[in-house]
Amino acid sequence: MRRLADEDGRKEEQKADRFIRGTTKLVVCGVAVIAAIVSYRHAYAVVTEYGESGATAIMIPLTIDGLVYAASMVILHSARVGVKSPPLAWILLWLGIAATLAANIAHGWQNGLVGSIVAAWPAVALVGCYEMLMWLVRTSSSAAPQEPAAVVDTDQEAIRAYRESVRIGSPLSERKLAERYGKSRRWSRAIIEKSGNQEEL
Repeated sequence: MRRLADEDGRKEEQKADRFIRGTTKLVVCGVAVIAAIVSYRHAYAVVTEYGESGATAIMIPLTIDGLVYAASMVILHSARVGVKSPPLAWILLWLGIAATLAANIAHGWQNGLVGSIVAAWPAVALVGCYEMLMWLVRTSSSAAPQEPAAVVDTDQEAIRAYRESVRIGSPLSERKLAERYGKSRRWSRAIIEKSGNQEEL
């Protein structure tokens, strides 16, 4: 009963965890979209003010946020496959962050210190939200496969234990096998069938 209660508790925790992660991702994505639009407009205004126009003025701000995205994805991929992130990715990430902050600060500079802080806020929100989203993706992907692996390990261990009991001439009954692993009689019956040594109980 205690094992069942623990399993129910884990299921409730998993549901709550999925809800928290899901709603957080929605909010983070929403804030990131708003911040990206405002940050792009600030950078576009700075670029056009200093002589660029047409397609060039449109694309230059995209290269700034695109650099942050590309570097973050490389770092995320490195974490997922378990390798060290390349130093270039970290250098370009911080370079992109510095560039987007500089563009937004420059846009508000004419309005003084307060204007610069206000203008820089969308860039801070964009980078912060994006990095939080990457963290959520990275941690959720690393935590997801653990439970099925544990279930498979328990089944394999039970099969080995039952086969060993048969080998020494004292086969475990369905009841004893179920009690040993805190499972149901149906589960232990399936384990015995899988082991290929079904006994009369």
